[in-house]
Order: sequence, then structure tokens, then C-alpha cells
Amino acid sequence: TKKEVDMMKSKCTSFGLRTLAIVESFLRMLPVFLVAVAALVLSAAASEANVIELEDAEVIIEINATDGDAGFHTFVDGEAWYKMKLRAPNGRIILEVNTSRNLRRQGLVEWFFESDEPGFDEQPIEEFLSRFSEGTYTFHGRTSKGDRLVGEAKLTHNLPAGPEITSPTEGQVVDPDSDLIVEWEEVTEDFRGGALDSPIVRYQLAVEFEDKESDPPGKEVLTIDVPPDEFSASIPAEFLKPGREYKVEVGAREKSGNQTFTETTFTTAPL
Repeated sequence: TKKEVDMMKSKCTSFGLRTLAIVESFLRMLPVFLVAVAALVLSAAASEANVIELEDAEVIIEINATDGDAGFHTFVDGEAWYKMKLRAPNGRIILEVNTSRNLRRQGLVEWFFESDEPGFDEQPIEEFLSRFSEGTYTFHGRTSKGDRLVGEAKLTHNLPAGPEITSPTEGQVVDPDSDLIVEWEEVTEDFRGGALDSPIVRYQLAVEFEDKESDPPGKEVLTIDVPPDEFSASIPAEFLKPGREYKVEVGAREKSGNQTFTETTFTTAPL
């Protein structure tokens, strides 16, 4: 009958509308579904990547007591990587390195940098320390194979005083045919005054001069590490050339890595 036909048409229309509503709802949810799937895939890929510890990670403060300045130094060493981030203790990224093209394919291994070092008259030590707070700094990198590189280093504000060099004296003329003994006083105080809160782990003697007679001309440098209970080191006569001015640096390094250097100069007698 006509009534039955009309009822059938009504049911078909109702079914079609419900089906259309379901399809429209599915289409609306599809982007959300795809994003969720992509996130799961990326998460699975990330979980499969190896996590490799950096072989070495360091953040330190280096002070030049003679020039009156300080710098923030960082060093990392490990598997070849193409990008690296350094986060401060508050979690903020303070340095990010991304290589590209051939260098990205080759990768970096060792990486060292130091900050600018304005004088304390321009940037007092307290202002410098407020920029580089104490705490754990974390490194996050990625190797060319997709592995994660991680490492951390602790920065302290234990700052050794600069060693007082007692010999040679500033501008002293020395015999280039004899070994030269460099002597300094033991460091027990903080650069800012008072007792140092951590022990000295080593001293370092660095001696340099400009060798204009070498081919090509350049700077000659001699570096000697000295145990913390010794306060002198010998510059061999073989390193001394007549009629030259030499710069001497003696540094004191405390347990967390911070170090302070003091400088002086001497001259070798001419022939």
C-alpha cells in the first residue's frame, strides 16, 4: 500500500542520515586519530634508539687573576654527533649546535668553547656568577645513527685564588743555558676572600714565547701539570732561547674543575 511504501522511504531516509552522521563524525576524528598514531610511531622509534653516555662532559669557570676577568668554559667528548643542546640547571637551553651538509654527515666528536671574558670593571664577578648559576648542566645530542647522546656536569662557585708567583719576578732576566725554576705559593683561599671550600687537585705551569725564527713563525708553548702538594716546576734549558721574552702562567684547579691563573714575564739574556 501507499502507506507502507511511505514508511519504507522514511526508514531508508532515517538510515541514510544516521550513516551520513557517522561518516561525518569519523572524518572529524580522523586527523586526531592520525596524530595519535604518528605520536605512537615516533615514540616507538625514540624508545628503540640507543642512549649513549658522553665520554666526558665539563662546565667550569676560569679566572685570569692578572687580567681581572672570568669565562664560562664547556667541553664534551664522545660518539660522533650532528647536534647538541646544553641546558642550564633551570632547564633552559643556553646553547644549541646543529651541523649541516658534509659536517652533519661527518659528525663532531670533541667540542670546546669559552665565553667572552670582559674585565671585572665592566662585569663584576658577582654579575658573572649570577649568569651562570651553580647546579647540574645537562647535554642532549643525537648521533648520525640516530642514537641519543646524554651527559651532565656540575658547576660550582668554588673559585681558587690566583697562585702568587714568587720566582721569577716580573721582567727578570735569566740565563738561557740553565733550567729555570718557577715557584709559587700554595693556594688555600677563595678568589673572593676567605677559605676555599674545595681542595686544589693540581697546579699547571704554562710557558710561551713567539718564535719568529721558526718556519713558519709561531708561538711555542710548554705545559706542565704539577701535583697539588708541590709548588714549583722546572723549565728545561732546551726550551729557553737567548734574547726572548717569555710569558709564564701558573694555574690552580680545584676539585670541581674551576681554575684561576696568574701571569708574569721574564726575559732570557742575549748571547
